[in-house]
Amino acid sequence: MQPIFVLVHSPSVGPATWHPVAEQLTAAGYQVRVPSLLHVGAGEPPFWPRIVKAVRDDLGEIPTGRSLVLVAHSNAGLFVPSIRFGLDQPVICSIFVDAALPARTGPTPVAPPELLEFLRPMAVNGTLPRWTDWWDEADIAPMFADPATRQKVTAEQPRLPLAYYEQHIPVPGGWDDHPCAYLLFGPPYNDMATDARERGWRTAHLPGAHLHQIIDPVGTTRRLLELTAGES
Repeated sequence: MQPIFVLVHSPSVGPATWHPVAEQLTAAGYQVRVPSLLHVGAGEPPFWPRIVKAVRDDLGEIPTGRSLVLVAHSNAGLFVPSIRFGLDQPVICSIFVDAALPARTGPTPVAPPELLEFLRPMAVNGTLPRWTDWWDEADIAPMFADPATRQKVTAEQPRLPLAYYEQHIPVPGGWDDHPCAYLLFGPPYNDMATDARERGWRTAHLPGAHLHQIIDPVGTTRRLLELTAGES
């Protein structure tokens, strides 16, 4: 039986960033889940247990024997170890798509010091602007193929608390006891892809901007299937 693809979006954006790929995978005959993490920034920290719960709840009706492929984009990659241990279903492959990687040992900071230094002046009463408002128009515009897609992605973005980026995510030992892979779109994630190769993971490169999965869902889907080939 084919595995179920679980497409985990960055908490900085929303599930619309995975919907085009979900449509392609569904058309190819796969069952797909796209859990929503839009409310994980509510309340007080720690926030990471809410991410695990959101994914677990979304898979609540999936039989415990069905195998999963976890696919995480951007900073969702940091939560893969905790998600993997929070699920009842077996994870047979984890794919990091232009994503941050969990530390090899010890807790992982969501944001490195230089990013926190960039973010802190933006916070108003502890809350940050939407992710696409952090950057110049010249950086954001190439990430979208058309105005309608940009509007859809922009409209659902949460305004996360600064505390979300100040948290450290646990990395349970043995989380990577299954095949892992990395799909790189481009800088600034080149070093992450290099780290993945050094860990012995499969890697692939599909040149594009950070939200390339919404510009080229066909190519992204093809790469995901190639990276999971032989896993069942």
